[in-house]
Amino acid sequence: MDDNAMFARRPRLRHLYRGDAPGLLIVPLDHAIGAGPLRHRGDLDTLVAEIAANGADAVVLHKGALRRLRPHRIGRLCLVLHLNASTGLARDPDAKYPVATVEEALRLGADAVSVHVNLSSRTEDRQVAHLAEVSRDCQRWGVPLLAMMYVRGPDVLDGTAPRLVEHAVTVAAELGADLVKTSLPADPAEIAAITAGCPVPVLAAGGTGATPRSLAVAVRAGAGGIAAGRAVFTAPDPGAMVRQLAAVVHDRTPAAAR
Repeated sequence: MDDNAMFARRPRLRHLYRGDAPGLLIVPLDHAIGAGPLRHRGDLDTLVAEIAANGADAVVLHKGALRRLRPHRIGRLCLVLHLNASTGLARDPDAKYPVATVEEALRLGADAVSVHVNLSSRTEDRQVAHLAEVSRDCQRWGVPLLAMMYVRGPDVLDGTAPRLVEHAVTVAAELGADLVKTSLPADPAEIAAITAGCPVPVLAAGGTGATPRSLAVAVRAGAGGIAAGRAVFTAPDPGAMVRQLAAVVHDRTPAAAR
């Protein structure tokens, strides 16, 4: 990486954090391509406003979604532009393919980019190659990279098995990611071993089955923050959910049992 790119990348990465807060709360809202329209109160602009007002650090969006936001919304949140996608209608829903570039992200004012990789899927080779390509472009342009790493495929029985998760976050770090989002095992000791062995922050994914309490366990065990989308946009009160998760990440307070 040249000096100019390094100079740009470090401040952008630091900008994702709220002041001196110890961790990150990212709310991914990239689900609509995969599963159809997000189901929540009001429109996307209203949802992002609630997320911004209640303590989240960043939101993950696809490029077209930005047209449905008032411009000042992103001023209160960092923007992570998601660069690949797939639909649940596909013959292989674990496949991922590029839909945007790092240069597009910069033109749209993004602070960082993200890429989703399903290891052990039928198209693992193409997904890992795309991650490496994006990493190269991030180095060139000085843009932080969030890798969303999962172990999913026809032969995977438990994608949260510690040795598989450890391998997944290692792939991300070795290919140049600055942050890794993944589904962590439930055991705090296993989480501690995974996060301690990864040279970049590991964010606990808030997908199906995750609760504020389980995510708080992950943060106390060493996760560098939380990346939870579905838990937020399906909540009866998205703002209240963001406040609860923000307290866990930023203030290290226990989450209420849910």
